[in-house]
Amino acid sequence: MALNDNATLVIGSGNYLTAPVGTDIPTDLLVPVSPWETVGHTSLEEIFAIASEGGEATVIGSLQNKSLRTKYSTRTETMSFTLQQFDVKGLKLYYGANAPILADGSVGVPADPVPTSAAFLAVFLDGENVFGFYAPKAEIYRSDDLSFGDTESLAGLPIGVKPMTYGANSWTYAITPLGTVAATGATAGTPGIFVPAGSTAPYDLVDLDLVTADPKTAWATGQHVVLGDGSTAHWSGTAWVAGSAA
Repeated sequence: MALNDNATLVIGSGNYLTAPVGTDIPTDLLVPVSPWETVGHTSLEEIFAIASEGGEATVIGSLQNKSLRTKYSTRTETMSFTLQQFDVKGLKLYYGANAPILADGSVGVPADPVPTSAAFLAVFLDGENVFGFYAPKAEIYRSDDLSFGDTESLAGLPIGVKPMTYGANSWTYAITPLGTVAATGATAGTPGIFVPAGSTAPYDLVDLDLVTADPKTAWATGQHVVLGDGSTAHWSGTAWVAGSAA
């Protein structure tokens, strides 16, 4: 792996956002538009953490080879941050989506809480670098007990975010890499390549709209490029089309 100075990260600021389940990641992480909305003020010191459970390894063997394979149990992960905004939305993230609003405007603590289901996005800024975690579906609920420790710092609500598999996805959350640039062109081949060299492939057919095909005439039979979601596409001469050229 080559050294890439632009792939290092020192967090300068950040934000946490939610949207309805299944909402796509924003095209511009710096300017997330509706239905994405921020959760509010969060801790400057306890910025973000990911804890995991499971993933234990079991060695499986045969009579001839006692260490033939290794099988891993399912691993679940929980993202966490500390919310410092005690408004209705913040309290419902902590106590449960079914926390009732009482007649006097206070928030009731439900006896049988239900986590908030939403798409989740964490965005961190480091100068011109933008780094993000995105889950199209997550369950959001308290990650620890509430505690007010002193009179000199902002109190906080420990929030946990459990990314879940959404639809036909084989993944629970995605991470945007640093030190890469988006592809601006695609050269025909079997498979073809994206340019400039080292650029990130468009995720799906929709994202190919900003990519210029080479050649601009219809690609030959079998030629295609491989997209970020594992699907293929080719240039018909007038538009990007799914699959290899026929």
